[in-house]
Amino acid sequence: MDRDKILLTPGPLTTTLRTKLAMLKDWGSWDADFNAVTASVRKSLLAIVHGADSHVVVPLQGSGTFSVEAAVATVVPRDGHVLVLDNGAYCKRAARLTSLMGRRCTLLPFDEAQPVSVAATEAALRADPSITHVVLIHCETGAGVLNPLQPIADLCERLGRGLIVDAMSSFAALEIDARKTRFDALVAASGKCLEGVPGMGFVFIRRAILDGCAGNSQSLAMDLHDQYVYMEKTTQWRFTPPTHVVVALHEAIAQFEAEGGQPARLARYQRNYETLVRGMAALGFQPFLDPAVQAPIIVTFHAPADPKYDFKTFYAAARARGFILYPGKLTTVETFRVGCIGAIGPDEIEQAVHAVALTLQDMGITSAAPAA
Repeated sequence: MDRDKILLTPGPLTTTLRTKLAMLKDWGSWDADFNAVTASVRKSLLAIVHGADSHVVVPLQGSGTFSVEAAVATVVPRDGHVLVLDNGAYCKRAARLTSLMGRRCTLLPFDEAQPVSVAATEAALRADPSITHVVLIHCETGAGVLNPLQPIADLCERLGRGLIVDAMSSFAALEIDARKTRFDALVAASGKCLEGVPGMGFVFIRRAILDGCAGNSQSLAMDLHDQYVYMEKTTQWRFTPPTHVVVALHEAIAQFEAEGGQPARLARYQRNYETLVRGMAALGFQPFLDPAVQAPIIVTFHAPADPKYDFKTFYAAARARGFILYPGKLTTVETFRVGCIGAIGPDEIEQAVHAVALTLQDMGITSAAPAA
């Protein structure tokens, strides 16, 4: 096979040749040309959420989790109290990093097959006035659940609590409009639905709270307020930036805009999702989630009940045919996950389903139906 393997994962994702080629040049981190690229990326990111008037955007080196940790440490005062709405693995990670940042943290648990409940969140906030901030994972890719961003944002605004949104897997695909959705911080990354390469995150911070964030962070590298102030003053990053990642993102954003922006990207991912679910159903596979709560980002499938099924063998055989699948993230039932995002369309999804069909033949599995 002469092409790269297709990554059907929640990120890193398959990228275009144009995005890869953007990384073939070296850039000086203090050079005016590179600083102009950084400024252009920041302006474009704000435009995607219609946030130029209400928010600033602060890029940060590292994976998306670095930026989630930085957002909590920067936005939440050291005596703050964070309520994490928990319906999956990434929610639990947010709670863990909040505690490690020394902030008081309460987990509000929900079923991992269901969105978080607005009513239960309201009850928790009214019962404990010490809670200052809520953390919401917009699309919990542990199972693929879409959580109710707008109702939670409205609730936090009504009750005067801060909202930190992990939009890692939703930003640039699902609609997020800062003009109607109030959030103190929203976190995303380069290697997800913008279809750049991994290596940097970025955090949108509401201008109204920005000055109050000074001195909150106990970390030098992760202090987003300090990063913002320095960037505004000098146009430069405080510490060595991931130059190749930034220019790849710049190129990926140009392609995102040419495609038609967020609505067009969502439409393509929706087609990918529908093609995937239809094709896998024909083989007997059953999605874990009800379609009503499923985001068209990544789909969790029940493992086949056939005793001949083994994920490692299944993964290796699909990989040999050019497709990288993803293990399940659930604790209760055996599953695996297939992503719908990246620089791919329905043709690649159909090819992936065909590869899965051949893999089942290799393994002697006649039906992929799950256990009753």
